[in-house]
Amino acid sequence: MSLFAPVYLDWNATAPLDEAVREAMLPWLGAAGEASRFGNASSRHEYGRQARAAIDEARGRVGAAVNAHPTEVIFTSGGSEANNLFVKGAAAVMKPGLIAVSGIEHPCVREPAKQLRRAGWTLREIAVDAEGLIDAADWAEVCAARPALVSVMLANNETGVLQDVARLAGEGRAAGAWFHTDAVQALGKIEVDFRALGVNAMTLSAHKLGGPLGAGALVVDKRIELAPLIAGGGQERNLRSGTENVAAIVGFGLACERAVARRAAEATRLAALRDRIEAALAAKGARIFSAQAPRLPNTLFFAVERIDGETLVGKLDRAGFACASGSACSSANPEPSHSLLAMGVAPEIARGALRVSLGRTTTEDEVARFIDTFERIVNELKQLASISV
Repeated sequence: MSLFAPVYLDWNATAPLDEAVREAMLPWLGAAGEASRFGNASSRHEYGRQARAAIDEARGRVGAAVNAHPTEVIFTSGGSEANNLFVKGAAAVMKPGLIAVSGIEHPCVREPAKQLRRAGWTLREIAVDAEGLIDAADWAEVCAARPALVSVMLANNETGVLQDVARLAGEGRAAGAWFHTDAVQALGKIEVDFRALGVNAMTLSAHKLGGPLGAGALVVDKRIELAPLIAGGGQERNLRSGTENVAAIVGFGLACERAVARRAAEATRLAALRDRIEAALAAKGARIFSAQAPRLPNTLFFAVERIDGETLVGKLDRAGFACASGSACSSANPEPSHSLLAMGVAPEIARGALRVSLGRTTTEDEVARFIDTFERIVNELKQLASISV
């Protein structure tokens, strides 16, 4: 048993709730005393007005974090709902055509895109190169085919690869497409500017940057028409009916503000820690995926030949280090990483992939202990493998 406290190295799956965010949420969670807030934001009395004001303030904070107007921010239950709202909501107001999504998209983009086939849509996956970047030749073919909808994520949740979304969005819109980007992993780690990217819609999530679980947003240009996934009360510009989760929305807004404020300093610090881990892993024979591509400063995706990723995750967990063998949403799926397969990585290598993602509480000492533990475990596993041959 480790003498040290467990070390969390799975920040891309979720980040711990920021303490200041928790404090801001407490009144809306029934905190005792005069501070308690519990109104329905659709009510016209004082309690309702307080809730509406809190939501409006949070909407402004989220919009400011990505250089969008507050009225362009549509609150949802998270990134998955926001992605579905764009894909299905946009398709519902169009004639069936071509929808193109990158070969490394999150399942909550790929799966609704597949569902559109039943409504007569054609789905095409945009190829990526060996580093996980959009393949230029294939993208040119997609644009020539005049897609109606395009979705390309800004930052990949597994490899951390950053796409040139501003360029892609300009070319996609010139080809007549509505262009969407999933920026869930990017916000708080790199600069995210809705205006500069030139996209029609963008997905965000609270719990990746120190906010609560169960809150997200679709930032959408008001000139874009969408059909709602949830109809009824008319909340969120008639695009997302249902009584708002005021506590989560309040937390989301403050989390955005705080994450953006510390972003630059944290990016520099985390990139240095990531590079330190990467060098040590490479020295032990690990293959670093997307090492030559622009990446998030906190993310490292790798594999060690002939060592199973799930085995390595399990041993690291028992040693007190929480890592991931891919994206959290796919952790129950034993299949190799979809992103790595799209990059041309052999299935036997992709099955061994492990992701380390760092965050605001990650320290140099934790990184040093992770490197020592990783080296010890890999040596043990290699010895066992040599004995069994």
